[in-house]
Amino acid sequence: MSTPDRPPLPPFDHDAAVRKVRLAEDAWNSRDPERVALPYTEDSRWRNRDLIFTGRPAVIDFLRAKWARERDYRLIKEIWAHGETRIAVRFAYEWHDDAGQWFRAYGNENWRFDAHGLMAERHASINDRAIRDDERLFHWPQGRRPDDHPGLSDLGL
Repeated sequence: MSTPDRPPLPPFDHDAAVRKVRLAEDAWNSRDPERVALPYTEDSRWRNRDLIFTGRPAVIDFLRAKWARERDYRLIKEIWAHGETRIAVRFAYEWHDDAGQWFRAYGNENWRFDAHGLMAERHASINDRAIRDDERLFHWPQGRRPDDHPGLSDLGL
């Protein structure tokens, strides 16, 4: 069985890399683990904070657990740099726990893609900061960030 392509495909120019970043942001904001996992290779390798795991089923399990504890999750990603098969992004997301405490997580990701445009490696470093409700900046309805909503740089993040 052949692997389906997930455009944009490497080698990435700036516009293709920016598009790939927005597609990833949109998928993550869906909070649908199966949708988020599709653009990763079957044997994708992940480092997320202190967790290291391999494979699409592990990605799905990870995401189910993540969104069970990170309520009302909203994410913004921004390209940092890119190469022919690699993209680096910075991101921030807001969420609250079961007790209602809001957090803003800040981080960086390094991605490597295969020839089909599937992500073969994802390395994420993330820090959480507790915030008050009046410090929240991500207020769009659950789902895709509207095109007219400010990005990270526009928000001073």
